[in-house]
Amino acid sequence: MSDVILFTVDEGLARLTLNRPARLNAFNAELAHAWRDATIEATSRDDVGAVLIDAAGPAFCAGGDVIEMATTGGSESDIAALAEVINTGIRALTESSLPVVAAAHGTTAGGGLGILLSSDYAVVGARSKLGSLYANIGLTPDLSVSAQLARAVGQRRALQLVLQDRLLTAEEAVDWGLAAEAVAGEDAAAEASLVRARAEEVARFWLAGAAAAYGQAKRLVRSQPERTFAEQLSEEARSIGAAMATKDAQARIAAFASSSRGAR
Repeated sequence: MSDVILFTVDEGLARLTLNRPARLNAFNAELAHAWRDATIEATSRDDVGAVLIDAAGPAFCAGGDVIEMATTGGSESDIAALAEVINTGIRALTESSLPVVAAAHGTTAGGGLGILLSSDYAVVGARSKLGSLYANIGLTPDLSVSAQLARAVGQRRALQLVLQDRLLTAEEAVDWGLAAEAVAGEDAAAEASLVRARAEEVARFWLAGAAAAYGQAKRLVRSQPERTFAEQLSEEARSIGAAMATKDAQARIAAFASSSRGAR
């Protein structure tokens, strides 16, 4: 795997670390292809039960590498094709049956929001700032921002963010539903470390519990827009039936029933 993404698997946890800190982990062609490859590998391995996305340096992700775009050029078709490469990785995460947590310290902007929204649980730093900022350089939302932002925060708030030159504070991001929680540290470096540690704690919680059930719950929620209400109810019924047949569920239900009888 390319050095622009650090990829490891440890006791069921796949960690993807964006590693272009000098450019605030902004996406260029190299990072786009590495992202696609890493996400596909993480979501296709049998030994992975959860995914953690974090980043090196002072920021999570600044979106696309605008400086590189300006200096190297790139046609309309080139930019669109590169976005589709990154989209492949986003779909790998959002369509998988693996829960995904993001550790998003520092700034998350532009397409970085799409990367954040590809997670199912986001931890940010108390100093974090999150925003769209596409229109500042004459561009429109990409990397799933228009597809996922309104689902996460509601249409009116999504419009407030994409139609203004605005960066949300960590407190606002949690209040809006962009992030699950914010973690504070003594300084920016300590805070980044604590954000990563908390995100790993969330992932390890999934792995220590009924990891497959968490993953299927994520899949049900993520895939719901594809179905009518009636279809979703049928899929829920099918899914809980399939879960009931697993050895993990049977063992957990038996343990719960035994403990309940003992408490009487």
